[in-house]
Amino acid sequence: MNETILEIRHLSKTFGTHAVLKDVDFLVRKGDVTSIIGASGSGKSTLLRCINLLETLTTGDILFHGESVTGGKINQSAYRAKVGMVFQSFNLFSNLSVLKNCVIGQRKVNHTPEKEAKERALYFLNKVGMLPYINARPAQISGGQKQRVAIARALAMQPEVLLFDEPTSALDPEMVGEVLDVMKGLAKDNMTMLVVTHEMGFARDVSSQVVYMSDGVIAEEGPPAQVLVNPRDSRTRDFLRRFLGDGNEARGE
Repeated sequence: MNETILEIRHLSKTFGTHAVLKDVDFLVRKGDVTSIIGASGSGKSTLLRCINLLETLTTGDILFHGESVTGGKINQSAYRAKVGMVFQSFNLFSNLSVLKNCVIGQRKVNHTPEKEAKERALYFLNKVGMLPYINARPAQISGGQKQRVAIARALAMQPEVLLFDEPTSALDPEMVGEVLDVMKGLAKDNMTMLVVTHEMGFARDVSSQVVYMSDGVIAEEGPPAQVLVNPRDSRTRDFLRRFLGDGNEARGE
């Protein structure tokens, strides 16, 4: 059995009187690609933000290699370097070049020497096909290119896990494929990934496991062949019937 990297225990998150997450439990093991699916408002993105400590848990715990990260005693920036996040809206620094966007976190958080940080940034920018654009500013490149830079930036921090929060939803349809291709390549390299996505082709073909969330709880989880092809829970079946009925079943292929 693969090593457990993250363990989410009885995680709940409430905003005011609204419970967004309710007693969520699951494991992330080394090399897993876990796709989290569900309708808008089911708590998927909030779950990722809690795991990345961008939101404070209401109750529960998150363990990283068996150690709690929620008690306020850890270095959050160092933790986020190991559990990196790729955002829907890219979150690049608009005043920095593509290369500098991929260097600055290494320098400030990991205290990587400048020469090494630049070499690592160039390596990962090449890996995602963005080497020709290292001197461009974010405003000068497409959405798909921005997302590839964001992935390179996260990889340059040498994470153990990458969290993706709907990484293709802000992209024009013709740009979705280039980002999914990068993610498929990472999966082949055994990168541990937790992906909130509506791309059912990716979830089916690339994931080792699929988690279906509904109203803040995990309604069903298991291999793609079970959850997406032969779901056991009626909520999962209803969601897939509605979602695939919208003509989205080929997306991500």
